[in-house]
Amino acid sequence: MNLPDAFTKKMKVILGNEYEDFFMSYEEPRKFGLRVNTAKISPDKFEHIAPFGLKKIPWIPNGFYYQEGDMPSRHPFYYAGLYYLQEPSAMTPASRLPVAPGERVLDLCAAPGGKATELGARLKGEGLLVANDISASRARALLKNIEVFGIPNSFLINEVPARIADQFEEFFDKILVDAPCSGEGMFRKDPDVAKAWDQEKPAACARIQQDIVRQAVRMLRPGGVMLYSTCTFSPEENEQIIAGLLREDERMSLLEMEGYEGFAQGRPDLADGNEELKKCVRIWPHRMAGEGHFMALLKKQGSGEQQQIQMAKAAVSRKKAAKAGGRESGRRAGMTRQDREILGEFFQDVHMGLSVDQFEVRKGQVYSVSPLLGERKGIPFLRNGLYLGELKKDRFEPSQAFAVALRKREYVSTVNLNWTDSRVSKYLKGETIAVDDVPVTRARGWQLVCVNGYPLGWGKLSNGLLKNKYLASWRMKN
Repeated sequence: MNLPDAFTKKMKVILGNEYEDFFMSYEEPRKFGLRVNTAKISPDKFEHIAPFGLKKIPWIPNGFYYQEGDMPSRHPFYYAGLYYLQEPSAMTPASRLPVAPGERVLDLCAAPGGKATELGARLKGEGLLVANDISASRARALLKNIEVFGIPNSFLINEVPARIADQFEEFFDKILVDAPCSGEGMFRKDPDVAKAWDQEKPAACARIQQDIVRQAVRMLRPGGVMLYSTCTFSPEENEQIIAGLLREDERMSLLEMEGYEGFAQGRPDLADGNEELKKCVRIWPHRMAGEGHFMALLKKQGSGEQQQIQMAKAAVSRKKAAKAGGRESGRRAGMTRQDREILGEFFQDVHMGLSVDQFEVRKGQVYSVSPLLGERKGIPFLRNGLYLGELKKDRFEPSQAFAVALRKREYVSTVNLNWTDSRVSKYLKGETIAVDDVPVTRARGWQLVCVNGYPLGWGKLSNGLLKNKYLASWRMKN
């Protein structure tokens, strides 16, 4: 492929004797990868049921290579949120940020959701995922991917980092900053990025990255961990950003991260000579079967134990108040007595651990919201919590997001079809289907439609016909 002259000259200086191998890697075909949603299925089980050829990505526990011709984006398992299609190297940052259930996690530059969906899956419904993107259109794509993955404990926002930091000072246990960059590592994957590149772009991106990193540090609690990453080779956007942060803020220090034989160390010689920069990781396309990436794992000094204790107590207090408040709690959340009766009738068939007393109703739309969030005024959001559905006069209509957040066992009646059944694709295209041969718990009313036991959406059953309730904007195109 044609690479910009200024870029190749710079890479010759950086790589020296390795440049020819690097240059030749652009003649190789790009790699295609998918990452399994471990909140829904184990990598081993997915590998067993997958109907196309897979090969494990050796440095990603739940990552696989696939062949482009397999078209996994057209398979029902994709619509069930069992996996996310992602370039193999781009899977690495989220895999190296140590996230555990119950933590408060921020993905600051999250769209379209490749990293946020992995962080959310590893929270396993416990704790809080805040995912942000400054672009409104990209944030909408992020919302859909979060919902397809069935992540119930999310707060999705569309704001500049400084305003988020004003609301979330030292709040997060873990932060991922996959910073907007010049994209040099993606030239092979997307040649249009190479065409748009110019030699001034890295410096311009670096100025933006410096501000983003400073705001991220503001939001990281003492003792918290942050991972900074880019998909570029430019030292101005990589080692030099980290070197500047270490000089500017003595609370921040670099950590070693889980290695892999193809990883290359960071380059102190490309910044201020600080030997600690060797703890950073560079991914080069001539060393590994993936595109270019850079990562740095950092910790903020201090234990933050007292802060954690205070926040835990506050969360417990909110839960107790909600339970004790009962009917009054429902009124504060926008619910009438009739709303509570309608919701109570529907949710008696749901076994997901949800409490109607903790629901919020906004203009008829019903949400289950994480108690960890607290009051956050002035932050525009696309979604706060799990969107459960809509109250309409005397009934409740469950949402698409709610369907894929459920497990088959968590709803009283299901229509379960094998992925080879032609009715699955008809359902995904919005058609009414006959299911009189499918065993169901009840012959009328709402059904959770599943493929091989994994929920896809809702349908309403009557006389053996399933009226399609699959969300129109999610439907499979012909």
